[in-house]
Amino acid sequence: MDDDRPDVLLTGLLFYDLVLTGLGKPPTPGEEIWTGGMGCGPGGIANLAVAAARFGLRTSLATVFGDDLYGEYCRDVLQDQEAVDLSLSRSAAGWPTPVTVSLAYGQDRALVTHGQEPPYSQDALMGDPPEARTALVHIEAEPREWLAKAAANGTQIYADVGWDPTQQWSTDLLDQLRLCHAFLPNDTEAMAYTRTDSAVAALGTLSELVPVAVVTRGGDGAVAVDQTTGEYADVPALAVDVLDATGAGDVFGASFVAASLGGWPLEERLRFAVLAAGLSVRRHGGALAAPGWYGVDRWWRSLTDPELKRAYGFLADRVPADVGPPVRHAPITPPAGPTPMGPGARARRH
Repeated sequence: MDDDRPDVLLTGLLFYDLVLTGLGKPPTPGEEIWTGGMGCGPGGIANLAVAAARFGLRTSLATVFGDDLYGEYCRDVLQDQEAVDLSLSRSAAGWPTPVTVSLAYGQDRALVTHGQEPPYSQDALMGDPPEARTALVHIEAEPREWLAKAAANGTQIYADVGWDPTQQWSTDLLDQLRLCHAFLPNDTEAMAYTRTDSAVAALGTLSELVPVAVVTRGGDGAVAVDQTTGEYADVPALAVDVLDATGAGDVFGASFVAASLGGWPLEERLRFAVLAAGLSVRRHGGALAAPGWYGVDRWWRSLTDPELKRAYGFLADRVPADVGPPVRHAPITPPAGPTPMGPGARARRH
């Protein structure tokens, strides 16, 4: 019997991202820097949504769109271009879609965001969440009610966490891991929350709290433990030229879920996630940097390095026969189209 549940359930704040690359260094007060690199597109929770959808996962997103040009453009990209299900999402009259300008230089970036709190909370958007195979969530100090409901209806929760601006790193947050199937923090976050001094030590602590624990280490790759299978994996990062690292962690998470839903061994799951994240940083950031099956297939077919050929040999059996059309990357400016207030504007969708 076919399983018609969404493969991935998502909720969170959406942004319109404008990414500037090739700066060399951050500007100083009073200084103007010209650069030839720029891309725009949906960001925030859209990073996860597009990354998952491009691996063929049925992806359901609950978010808020402003009724402005930015919101209209992001909705068009997600719904019409990337086939993300937005039936749980809402438009908010008079609320401006958050806009982030990302200044990327080297392997770092600075962000400036204009925005307001959305008029609908995650719990209001989700209500009683639909049954889904997985949910990718960002856990915060204040637990979300919908998360417990989703876990109770059989949805496997894959969670990450962000930087704590208070730098208190309260271990109370880890109590939410009892709802989770997997936890995927980076090494800085993992060590801070577990009060350990290495990624491996942090992984050991986290593996006692959640069935699948993953700690990402940036340029040093990732380590993971799957207590359900007894597997341990430690894989290196790919050597790539970084254009923009925005959204790479989201691509990692979505790719790990895609491989997990395929029932792959842990080392393959981890290598696949590292690969997808590595491919994403070669493009302007945000959602549209996600490589999808098309990007993975192009990389695999062009690979000549014998060591990488051996390490990623599993892709010969994993890449689907139909990888879909070429993915669309972040344009310099959004394509021209009717404005929401213009004569050709579509009716509002709520």
